[in-house]
Amino acid sequence: MLLCIHVAAFRLAVARRSFSNDAGDHCILADKADRGRVLEVDERAHALGARPGQTVLQACAAAGGARVLVHDAAHAHAVWEDMLDELDALSPLVDDAAEGTAYVEMRGCDGMASDWIARAHDVLTHFDLPVRVAVGPNKFTARAATYVRDGCICAPDEAAQLLAPLPLEALDVETAVVERLHLLGIGTLGELARLPNGPFVRRFGARAARWHEYARGIDPAPFRPRPYALQIEAAAFGEGSAAQEEQVYFALRVLAERVCGDLSRAGKAVALLRTAFECENGDMREVDAGFAQPTADPRTILDILRAKLEGLTFDAPITGLRLQALRLEECGTLTTLFANTQPDPQALAIALARLQAVGDAQAHQAHVRPAHLLESRFSYVAPTLCHGELLACHGERAPLGAPVEPRPSEVEASFAPTQLRMLPVREVAVELRGNTPAHVDARPVVNCAGPWRVDDSWFETPVMRDEYDVLLDDGMLCRIYRQGEQWYLRGAYD
Repeated sequence: MLLCIHVAAFRLAVARRSFSNDAGDHCILADKADRGRVLEVDERAHALGARPGQTVLQACAAAGGARVLVHDAAHAHAVWEDMLDELDALSPLVDDAAEGTAYVEMRGCDGMASDWIARAHDVLTHFDLPVRVAVGPNKFTARAATYVRDGCICAPDEAAQLLAPLPLEALDVETAVVERLHLLGIGTLGELARLPNGPFVRRFGARAARWHEYARGIDPAPFRPRPYALQIEAAAFGEGSAAQEEQVYFALRVLAERVCGDLSRAGKAVALLRTAFECENGDMREVDAGFAQPTADPRTILDILRAKLEGLTFDAPITGLRLQALRLEECGTLTTLFANTQPDPQALAIALARLQAVGDAQAHQAHVRPAHLLESRFSYVAPTLCHGELLACHGERAPLGAPVEPRPSEVEASFAPTQLRMLPVREVAVELRGNTPAHVDARPVVNCAGPWRVDDSWFETPVMRDEYDVLLDDGMLCRIYRQGEQWYLRGAYD
């Protein structure tokens, strides 16, 4: 048996709590006051013709004199989370279906169904909301029982009888579907349950099979208990101010040790850490630090924080600090048999954090791509990944088992191909012997390869040139090209 706690038009009910003298008023809830859309309406406004989805102007015209309330999503969510926390007093198994609807598994709890309902009202009475509580054999039946009356108890063999007189709106389906069913003479769940399943599903689609089951008191949806959010953080406020860099790092080390102590006791590791700074002049600043591999080591956390703070400046002394672990993961590290072939993920995380501190305008990562032109074969982007998928700068971590290319052996390294380093294009003086370059800026050419004709971008600005690789007498191997009557230096081989 499931205990269902339901607050009809929950967001509207939360918004109405701020007005103590509106007992006779009818209200509508909108996403914004001007040119907004209606989210929820109360019973009286609904009877006058106001509907969710209308504009505020349309709803006010239909329900004259209605009070318009603006939805505060953050406040409503906070109220609902507080209500879920209170329901933990009934049972540790609470299924958060949606804001305003929750199910509690009461198996093994003391008392009868009527006692559970009374206790639910007791723990939620101080919220001053129109809470309805009912008991049923499954989720849909338990929620439908709250529509029948507050405190309704439905036994498994009474589900079909209880649901039969309820209107189709209890299914929570689109208004257009309800209107189509009304045209067929179907207005209640009992009339829907008497329809043959096969023809009904063929006409209204696969979703209709679930509606037919609901109407007969069958709901196969599993019970999913909500996870508990473990909050781990450490703060220092009202303990003086820090105007020197060393003072800030000392305070961060103290807070990091506190956070890591809580992580160790919980058997967790942090993958994303948020640091909040409060300055003497009232400024607030937050810095997020992601880890290549979840950690509970205060030294690693402090190294990452130092790297993230290298590019920051504050206009006033720091009077408050807070470290908050935003993403917790199970503690433990996957290792490989040949660990020396893989880079240290924490060292890479620190290096990337320092690159981020420098700024995107100065630190970039090169990406190679296929193209005919040399200058089109690479691009520079802000650094995000290292070693393919090992870690991300913004706290996104790749699977620990992601493949890493092994280091080349000494023999392979000795035969590594030379790499062409692109240089700023500049004009050079080239003397020819026949059709082959003999001197480049008066330096003799020892050997020459080419030419390679480049003819590209015919649909934009045409590029046509001949490229050569030349070895000069001083050992420099470079790439030059001829375009028209001029010669240019393009790059050098390392």
